[in-house]
Amino acid sequence: MAAALLPAAVAVVLFAGRATGHLGAGGGWDTACWAVSGLAVLVLLLAALVTAVIARARPALSPSVPISEKSAPDLYRLVRDLAERLEVPAPSAIALTPDCDSWLEDRTHRAHGPPRPAEGRRAQAPVLVIGSPFLWWMRVAELRALLAPVVAGTGPSAHPDIAAARRFIRGLDAAVAVSARAAGPLRGLPLRFVGKVARLLLRACRDHATIMERGVAAAASERAQGVDYGLRIVAQEQVGLAYAGWDRLLTRVALPAWRMGRWPSRLDAGVVSALTELSRRDRLAEGFASRLGERPACDLLEEPGAIDRAASLLAARLFHGGPAEPGPDWSPVGWNQYPEEVVDRKWRLEAARLHRILDELPPTDLPAAGPTAGAATTAGPTRSYARTPARTAAGRRSPSHRAADHTSTGPAAPGDLPVSNGLAAPAGPTLARVIDRLARDDRAGDLVAARLGAEVAREEREEAARQAALGTFAQDAAAGVAWGDGLAEGGLPLFPLQPPRTGRELLADHVTAMVCCAAVDTAGAAPGLDWLDGPALLVDGARRADLGLPVLSLVDDGDAEPLRGWLTMVGVRPEKPVRLV
Repeated sequence: MAAALLPAAVAVVLFAGRATGHLGAGGGWDTACWAVSGLAVLVLLLAALVTAVIARARPALSPSVPISEKSAPDLYRLVRDLAERLEVPAPSAIALTPDCDSWLEDRTHRAHGPPRPAEGRRAQAPVLVIGSPFLWWMRVAELRALLAPVVAGTGPSAHPDIAAARRFIRGLDAAVAVSARAAGPLRGLPLRFVGKVARLLLRACRDHATIMERGVAAAASERAQGVDYGLRIVAQEQVGLAYAGWDRLLTRVALPAWRMGRWPSRLDAGVVSALTELSRRDRLAEGFASRLGERPACDLLEEPGAIDRAASLLAARLFHGGPAEPGPDWSPVGWNQYPEEVVDRKWRLEAARLHRILDELPPTDLPAAGPTAGAATTAGPTRSYARTPARTAAGRRSPSHRAADHTSTGPAAPGDLPVSNGLAAPAGPTLARVIDRLARDDRAGDLVAARLGAEVAREEREEAARQAALGTFAQDAAAGVAWGDGLAEGGLPLFPLQPPRTGRELLADHVTAMVCCAAVDTAGAAPGLDWLDGPALLVDGARRADLGLPVLSLVDDGDAEPLRGWLTMVGVRPEKPVRLV
């Protein structure tokens, strides 16, 4: 404000000096007066622009699922009783977020709701945002103890100075976001100037805002010590456990389904199963599952299934960038249908992609690979295979054998398994073809990995373009999410779960999928769901978790013997065609 008014103040002094005769008339003083006046007008116009953008910019809201009092009267009653015990104002509303955190959020900006008088807007309490996994994993008493210091923060939020300071900070942050999205010279140039000023002001008040928020948090924590303090220690332990289970559920279970256009509709219910399994495997978590006999906090909701569905859809939108509403290519899936509709379909789609890329590779003139596991049990004429060339200590074939490989004659057609007795290979895609090509041809692994990476990246770009073509909306119809100006259009997912996979990682995943398809079709195995590790192969009802190392040996070193041994042990017949659709 002082910087904006300084040129105007200088202009006033100059004009006053001329009017009173203290400054000489004419000459350089006239030029100085008009130059400073022009500068003052320009600065005031720029200051008005900055002020207007900061005042009108809509602060971003945390994406959440609003919970009405009608849909959760017991939860509202618990929060109000807690606020009464703490002697602070009760939150104005409650919302759920698909994350393991809870906070208060001020939604008093005029763009976030119907018009309200200025005084009423200042007096309105913030909204309590609760992490949805907490409601399903925590017990009622634990949730009350966990929310005590959060609800206690409504007291400082009602203080006029604190509320004004927070509104100012949010306005600056929203102005920076608006300037970042400015396009075109006519609109972009002034907004970029506003963004620079807003960033300057944010840096200037950052330390003061940090000190203020630390003081607010300390005051809220001290006020909440008289409410369930001992139980809060136990609840904090559950927070860490819930975060671990939630992270594994999203990255290992939900992400494979999201990539296929399916979204698990009961993620919060699944976190209970994931954490129960974690309690069974991890000795540090032993005893936590014994709490499940007590009343869960989700009982405070009238329709927990509907709330879980909305939170699950929002989680898919935030962490994967899925559509805001279900559709033909974005349908929900229940946990009972997950193995057949996600796991089995995922394996067969990846196996089909792998064979399609193998068909596109240039034909090889290498000799056939060594004996294929399970070939001895194949009905019909016996097939003879040349032995696998000798390998170096690093697992690759020696140069002399690679040279001998390329002296062979008769290039094999794509999709055919070369044999030495002239018999045609079985029609259809087989696991033996994949193993032989990767084991015999040092170049095949690199080529397939590169093409897999390019094809997956292309499919992701096409999906992102398709979603962008649907348009962006200020209101998510599925979850009632208000996306503020702080969220860049087309910037979803906001929190991607994993970095892009490398070509080698994709190749290992696709070979694993092909092995699993062969195991299901020829060895009586079945697709399954592991709550902590996602898609799983079940053999005789038990999960086989020892497939990773043999596959990596083939993919990284070209050594197929560990995988062939695994196939023989499980009873998989790699020479048999598998179903890809």
